[in-house]
Amino acid sequence: MAGERHGLAGIIGSDFLRNAKIPLILLVAVVVSAIFVVTTTHETRLLTAEKEHLALERNALEIEWRNLILEENSLGDQSRVERIAVEKMQMQHVNPAQENIVVAQ
Repeated sequence: MAGERHGLAGIIGSDFLRNAKIPLILLVAVVVSAIFVVTTTHETRLLTAEKEHLALERNALEIEWRNLILEENSLGDQSRVERIAVEKMQMQHVNPAQENIVVAQ
């Protein structure tokens, strides 16, 4: 053993394995914990960006829905329907004297 030459890394590694098992275990735990923190932070940022994108999309859909409701109300307006019936279809109001009631048996 006196004539053997050992590298510094080998001496430190064997010393850790013989005498310092708890600090080595703690070092591994810290490294693993750091990797989990980085991974979790990355996933959180991705989910936050997706949430913001979905919120913008929801707002755009709400605006479109409101516009469609307004369009539906304007298209279903009674005066508009009556004007189209008179102008395009030449329809007229019926006098009560001209009404014929049909009863199906």
